[in-house]
Amino acid sequence: MKIGIVSDSHGDVRVFEDMLSAFGAADAEMWLHAGDFAPDADVLEEMTGKPVVRVLGNCDFHMEGVYDETVVEIAGHRIFLTHGHLFNVRFDTAMLAEAARESGADIAVYGHTHIALEERGDITVLNPGSIARPRDERRGSFMLVELSEDEKPAVTLIRI
Repeated sequence: MKIGIVSDSHGDVRVFEDMLSAFGAADAEMWLHAGDFAPDADVLEEMTGKPVVRVLGNCDFHMEGVYDETVVEIAGHRIFLTHGHLFNVRFDTAMLAEAARESGADIAVYGHTHIALEERGDITVLNPGSIARPRDERRGSFMLVELSEDEKPAVTLIRI
């Protein structure tokens, strides 16, 4: 199953058009939005017609039924989804990986730093960077991830 991962859109939903026109993006069967701004996930869902799982970021306000973290089960994988600000991700991902491990997840997805990252270990840690306000390059980024049961995720970082 192919999923898309995006974070830190910060209300600039115009970037979704460029993101969705990128090669392979239309093949995503669902999307994960790692916060800042969680309401942007509604726009993404409307644009794609695909489900979007979201979490709150440090710039989000309370939304009924949306939390700081959630666990999603997809294609034999458990994904711990959070924005990251509550797990000290600006310094390292150890606390985040431990939270994922404790939840029984094999993948941790976060945002917050606006810097794309992929770390492999017993927990695969993914940050798609920021689609709207990147700090690691001039172009925004997102990830497409192919998930198959009993296989490590195949991750592609895409710059728009």
